[in-house]
Amino acid sequence: MSKKQVSSAMFFVLLAGLIWSFGPLVVRNINNAELIPWQYSLIRGSAIFLILNIYLFLNEGKKFTNNYQKIGLSGLIGGTCLGIANITFVFSITTTTAAVTLMMLGAMPFIAALLAYIFLQEKISTKTFIAMVIAAAGIIFISFDSKETGKLFGLINGLISSTAFAGFTVSLRWRKKVPKLTTVSLGGFVAACVSLLILIFYDSDILISFKNTSLSAFHGFLVCSALIIYSANAKYLPAADLTLLSLTEVIGGIFWVWLPLLGINETPSTNTLIGGVIIIISIIFYGYNARRYRFRY
Repeated sequence: MSKKQVSSAMFFVLLAGLIWSFGPLVVRNINNAELIPWQYSLIRGSAIFLILNIYLFLNEGKKFTNNYQKIGLSGLIGGTCLGIANITFVFSITTTTAAVTLMMLGAMPFIAALLAYIFLQEKISTKTFIAMVIAAAGIIFISFDSKETGKLFGLINGLISSTAFAGFTVSLRWRKKVPKLTTVSLGGFVAACVSLLILIFYDSDILISFKNTSLSAFHGFLVCSALIIYSANAKYLPAADLTLLSLTEVIGGIFWVWLPLLGINETPSTNTLIGGVIIIISIIFYGYNARRYRFRY
């Protein structure tokens, strides 16, 4: 594998994170998003599933359906993890501040490194372990500002989302020949189906306003676009590095909802900022001390 391929992969994974970073801004423009989390998840998951399959059809024709026969156990696990990540992200971002949700996503590189070590034997260096401990301290610090039930619920869901997405990333590294975009499509399908079943079980309204439907679908489009870029480059970088580079989502997401020009003006609390700085320090420490990319991947 050439350095050019690795450098290109790094750029596109950074870009994927930047695209994801607009998600919180979209959520904050949805009317009463906290009251329609399952409807939101249903529409977003459906959009991911439909867009992915249209994309595959345009690229491969009718034969794209054969990819689902090759998905295997790794694809099923990855799709399920991605579905869980989608649902819990919605519940997190609609019940707490964008900063808290995004800072929980800051734990992804370290969770991914641990899972990759357990399941793929991708070794964790001493310095990577230290970075994990620092990140954990930041997460604990943020939790001090989440004593209210809603905020704590959002924090926990953010952490679950981070863990599930790390699992999805490791699944992409597990069997590199498995069709990656089919796994992504399955993730959208899982999120949509679970959400629909919950809505039916509780006899809730499935239809929501045109504005909320449009924004939910648009968020699905953003997520889907970035997942296509992210998944296509997964084979070039270790799992921890993939999630580390995608953390442009965290930095960008907090910035967009704070930027007064965009009209949200969501200012992070002091504890969240301190915890966030701790997590950023862990990321910088990790990035500075990480071994150079192993080109055998």
